[in-house]
Amino acid sequence: MLTVAQLKKMIAEGEGFVIEFKSNSDRLSTDVFETVASFSNRYGGHIILGVSNDGEILGVNRNAAEGMKKNFVNQLNNPEFIVPSLFLNLEEIEVDGKLLLYVYVPVSSQMVMMGAKIFDRAEDGDFDIGRSVDLVANLARRKSLDFSERQLFPYATEKDLRLAELMPRVRNMSQYIPNHPWGKMSTMEIMRSAGLYEDDKITGRKGFNLAAILLFGRDEVIRSCAPGYVTDAILRRENLDRYDDRLMVETNLIDSFGLLTDFIAKHTLDRFFLIDNRRISVRGAIAREIVSNSLAHREYSSTVPATIVIERDRIVAQNWCRAKRVGKLDANSFTPESKNPLIARFFVNIGYADQLGSGVRNLYRYTQIYSGCEPELIEGDVFKTVVPLMKNGANGGGVVNGANGIVNGIVNGKNDANDTNHDTNDTNDTNDTNHDTNGAALLSALKVNPSASYNELADTLKVSRPTISRMIAQLKSRGLIERKGSLRSGYWVIKG
Repeated sequence: MLTVAQLKKMIAEGEGFVIEFKSNSDRLSTDVFETVASFSNRYGGHIILGVSNDGEILGVNRNAAEGMKKNFVNQLNNPEFIVPSLFLNLEEIEVDGKLLLYVYVPVSSQMVMMGAKIFDRAEDGDFDIGRSVDLVANLARRKSLDFSERQLFPYATEKDLRLAELMPRVRNMSQYIPNHPWGKMSTMEIMRSAGLYEDDKITGRKGFNLAAILLFGRDEVIRSCAPGYVTDAILRRENLDRYDDRLMVETNLIDSFGLLTDFIAKHTLDRFFLIDNRRISVRGAIAREIVSNSLAHREYSSTVPATIVIERDRIVAQNWCRAKRVGKLDANSFTPESKNPLIARFFVNIGYADQLGSGVRNLYRYTQIYSGCEPELIEGDVFKTVVPLMKNGANGGGVVNGANGIVNGIVNGKNDANDTNHDTNDTNDTNDTNHDTNGAALLSALKVNPSASYNELADTLKVSRPTISRMIAQLKSRGLIERKGSLRSGYWVIKG
């Protein structure tokens, strides 16, 4: 999240190519969305609501802020208003006693249209270029050259994709966001809304792009369209010359996410902490960020395989990258830039990732909680992520021969180092202190797969089926989850 000091500095610099002020205080004006579209079509940028054009901090009506935030999300996910849909959120930031709303708009790999208009950015203004064939052609050319995920495969058909199998899961997963429009859309409406099916008005070419094939493709189709795509997950703890365990993942990105996070879970110690009054699986949070970053932000045109290597004291993930900078990333000062905006946005919509930029900050936060160390994120031709599992060589939450344990702590400036319990008997339902009684791990599992069966959840959390049944009942009684549909074909909705 942007700090107050950073926001003040931005306001002091004034409006420009990547900074826009809006004086909106009670409602969102149309020109807010015009700027979103133009930033998406150019280089991205920052929008600050509650500030006049000359930089005077006016503030936003606090009573109207929540409605403005909801309207912002709804409009950007309305395919009749914005195409492709954009998943962005306005953040509330207090500056000098006044409330401002802020959003960073990343560059999109596709041309973003607002109704029938196409906006582009020039100096500090947004301009409709829709009537200029040359300008629109230049914009389309720039997009197609910058993002390999947009490579079109006009001869790929629905038979080449696993839509019938995967799309029901996608609809269910998207419902962790209340009233998400995908729940009521047809399969092809979702594909178009997500930018996975393109209809190029300039060339006349239409069809599924590489992002669609990576997300939904059959394995043999993925190998044909992206020959270099593979994620090599390796455990290298005893046999340092080769490996102790290995998993080569070459399937669609939706399933790959679960396979890779499960591999990390299999070979690292789980640690639960009370964070913001919620019990969180920190290991699960770290695994989610590592895998999400590896899958969403790699350069898929490269034949260099991505790797996730679990060592004694750290996890090292590497993937080929289309670098925009070289060197270490600073969580407090970097500007987030998605390498594959379509895939990254799709991950956000199904709960695999958070808003662009938050993943790096989450990784810093959770690694510091888990091991007391900071991760390293190094950008270059190869993007490298290093997550320490231990501090100073001590087993402070790293690995115990691949066994899963639970460490309970309170994150309130300090970790409770004396409160350490290992769950050595998951089938024992009589001692709730050894289980995730607040249900955070179960909520995380349901977030990833809302239609999971009791047996699947028991296998994922490595507890017995009766334990899952008891935990489900507790979450229902607390109003945190609700069942939609039948036990056989329904799914869970996370409410809390």
